[in-house]
Amino acid sequence: MNNIGYQLIRSWVKFSLHFYFKKIEIHGLENVPKNKAILFLPNHQNALIDALLIAVGTGRKPYFLVRSDVFSKPFLKKVFNFLRMLPIYRIRDGRSSLKNNEAIFNTCASLLCNKEAVLAFPEASHSLIRKVRPLSKGFTRIIFTALLKNPNLDLVIIPVGVNYEEAVSFPDKAALFFGKPIEIQEWYNSENLNESVTKIKDLVSNQLKKITIHINDDESYNTIIKRIEVDNLSYLDPIKVNAAIKLYNLKEGIKLTATNTKRRKGFFYYLFVLLNFPIVFLWKKVLVSKLPEKEFTATFRFALALLMYPFFFMPLFLILSICFSWGISSLVVFAIIIYDYLYVKLT
Repeated sequence: MNNIGYQLIRSWVKFSLHFYFKKIEIHGLENVPKNKAILFLPNHQNALIDALLIAVGTGRKPYFLVRSDVFSKPFLKKVFNFLRMLPIYRIRDGRSSLKNNEAIFNTCASLLCNKEAVLAFPEASHSLIRKVRPLSKGFTRIIFTALLKNPNLDLVIIPVGVNYEEAVSFPDKAALFFGKPIEIQEWYNSENLNESVTKIKDLVSNQLKKITIHINDDESYNTIIKRIEVDNLSYLDPIKVNAAIKLYNLKEGIKLTATNTKRRKGFFYYLFVLLNFPIVFLWKKVLVSKLPEKEFTATFRFALALLMYPFFFMPLFLILSICFSWGISSLVVFAIIIYDYLYVKLT
C-alpha cells in the first residue's frame, strides 16, 4: 500500500514539474544502470527542486539525504520519511547532533547493499552561484560503510549536473546531465582510505565541472556571467558554456553591454494572475516573506502549487456547477488548466 501511495505522489510530482518548468531536458540516462546499487551525486543549487528533478527524471526510486532541520515537525517527519527522505546533520545543527549521522550512513549503506539508489549532495550545502564547490567527504563514508557490509558490492557513483536557466524565476528551464558511471571497486583501497577519499572526490568533482556550469574565477564572476549573456549562450548547455569560459580573455577590456534579463509583464502575465489569483496572492503576500534563503524560492513556489491547486479547482468546480452547470464548470476549469500550461510553455 505504501508503494502505491509513493507511486501516486511521484507521478503527481512529475506531472506538476512539467507544469512548472517551460522545458526539462534529460541527458545521459543511458548511464544509469537499472539493477545496481547507485549513489547519485549532484551539484546543489535549488534546494529540494534538485532532488525532485532527479527522483522523477530517472527510472530509479532514490532515497535522498536532506538537511535535518526540515524534519523538526513530527508530521513533516512522517511525510518526508514516506517520501524516502533521510535527515543529514550539519555542524550548524549543533556539534552534538553530528553523531546521528552514523545511523543515517548505516541506513544508506544497507540500502545500497540491497541494490537501491541513494542521492546525496556532495557539496553539503546549496548555492545559486554557478560553480562546483569543494566536496565534503561525507558521501565517501556512505560508500566505505557499504563496502564494509559487503566487500564485493557492485556499486556505482553517478555524478549529476543540474542546470537552470534562472533558478528563482517562473517559469524556468532545467537540464539534467547524468555523468559516466564510476565503478567504486576500481578506486577503493581498503588499505589506504585517505587515498581512496581523495581519488573518488577528484573523480566526482571533475565530472561535475564538465556537466554543470563552472565559473571558477570568483573575482571575474559577474563579468563572465555578462559575457555569457552577451554571447547568447544557454545555461542548459554546460559543455558549450564551459568551453567558451576557457577561451574568454577578461584582460582584453571588452566593453560588455548589460543585458536586461528581467521579464516584461504583459497581457498574458496579468491574465495568468487573474485566473490563478488565490494561488498568486498566497505566494506574493504570504510565502515570499517567509523564505529562509533565496535558494528556497523555487521549492516554496512549487510546493504551494503542488498542494494548493487541487483545493483551488475543487471549490471553483463546485461553485460554478451550482451557479451554472457541471458542463460549464468543467469547461472553465479545463480552460484555466490549458491556459496555465500554454503560459508556462510559450511565454
